[in-house]
Amino acid sequence: MRSKGGEDILRGRERTVYFATANEGKYREVARIASEFGIGLKQLKRGKMEIQSDDLEEIASFAAKQACEYSRQQVAAEDSGLFIHTLGGFPGPYSAYVYKTIGNDGILRLMQSTHERDAHFQATVAFCKPRAQPVCFTGLVSGSISRRLIGRRGFGFDPIFTPKEGDGRTFAQMGTDEKNLLSHRARAFVKLFNWLTT
Repeated sequence: MRSKGGEDILRGRERTVYFATANEGKYREVARIASEFGIGLKQLKRGKMEIQSDDLEEIASFAAKQACEYSRQQVAAEDSGLFIHTLGGFPGPYSAYVYKTIGNDGILRLMQSTHERDAHFQATVAFCKPRAQPVCFTGLVSGSISRRLIGRRGFGFDPIFTPKEGDGRTFAQMGTDEKNLLSHRARAFVKLFNWLTT
């Protein structure tokens, strides 16, 4: 962040943000973005606690606050969901659990008889400093659900999600830099890093 006089006050240790995630794929994606802003990103694999809620902001804020108190560092925590329109927004905030239980194949089976395949990914990033309340940033990307798994990159629901702004490939067919140009997570973190550095 900058002072009222315009002087950059993100210096030294404040140039480092801890990202509370055990997901190596998420960490690699966000680290690439952070480096473009001159911010060092460190992975905090322990200390993140998740609550059950239908609100991504509530989930991310709780995780960031708990991880910040645990680590005594400035921490970013992210929660995201795949919202499939014909399924009433399912799996939404429960995406991680649904992926672990039925996976991509389960989602495709649920949709095998429908032609309506619109969906969107949404990510909320909460940033928390010691003795402060979390601040949240949201990113969204619209797209559709493919009829089969396509691509071997990425993670989670990437092999079945085709962004509308792309060239017809799923996220799992894109490299990290390509995905970061379109993804919900990248858009949320860009908002955070802009806020921290301007």
